Amino acid sequence: MANLQYYDIIQKPLMTEKSMRLVSHGRDTNSNGEEMKTDKAADPVYMFYVHPKATKTQIKEAVEKLFAGTKVEYVNTLITHPKKRQRRGSLPGRTAIRKKAIVKLTPGSSQIEYFEGI
Repeated sequence: MANLQYYDIIQKPLMTEKSMRLVSHGRDTNSNGEEMKTDKAADPVYMFYVHPKATKTQIKEAVEKLFAGTKVEYVNTLITHPKKRQRRGSLPGRTAIRKKAIVKLTPGSSQIEYFEGI
């Protein structure tokens, strides 16, 4: 387990079309993990870039401490592995290892505001 502080774990929110859709509409899945089509709005799901050595428990604690009034229901993680890229010159380069966290909050918790104070 990595010795990380909670403010080191969450690096930045992941701002993509899919992540913004999940924040506004939430994600409903059935027992097979397939997404269900429902009329009601589900609880929002947030996506973050996190430290590559952070565990799910550390991510859960960091979200609850950094964003007041939130309670995390579950955390899913995935790692994007480095890929070779051609750089200028003779030596090839590699992209960075990134870890993403998908965080769902409990129904009674407060929402996370990305753009507070802007």
